Amino acid sequence: MTSLSMACEAEKVISMHAALRWQRRERELQNWRAREKITKHPKQTLLLGHVAIDAELLPALTLLKEQSIPTEFSCAGVSVLDEPEDHSLYAYITFLACEQTERFIQLAMKRMKHRLLVTFEPARNRYDLSSFYIGHNRSFCLMMLRCAQAAANEQ
Repeated sequence: MTSLSMACEAEKVISMHAALRWQRRERELQNWRAREKITKHPKQTLLLGHVAIDAELLPALTLLKEQSIPTEFSCAGVSVLDEPEDHSLYAYITFLACEQTERFIQLAMKRMKHRLLVTFEPARNRYDLSSFYIGHNRSFCLMMLRCAQAAANEQ
């Protein structure tokens, strides 16, 4: 694969964020890395079909599934003190690209604005939606639920 084709296949940031927001995000990441990580509680998972998912995301993922919006992976460590090996630093949901997904992403970007980071991975034809800031995992899960509810109301 040539470097040009690799660049075309690289993950692309879809959402727009001002330089000051990226700087804040980087400071939060540096502070998080330096901070001692203390486990507050074990990761809570539930089954959605036959797949174990983070309990915090179950309501949103259930609604998305009902709307035929395909998701692939999800994680929602809900505290900056969670174990870094067992929890995502940022809450996220991975979506397979399709028409329903792209409509949902537009709605989520409109509703969540700067709190949402959206990337697209052309090689795998999928999107990752994540909380933009560290420590916003629980609010990300709630906002994803609100977006899924709004998308259901539009159908």
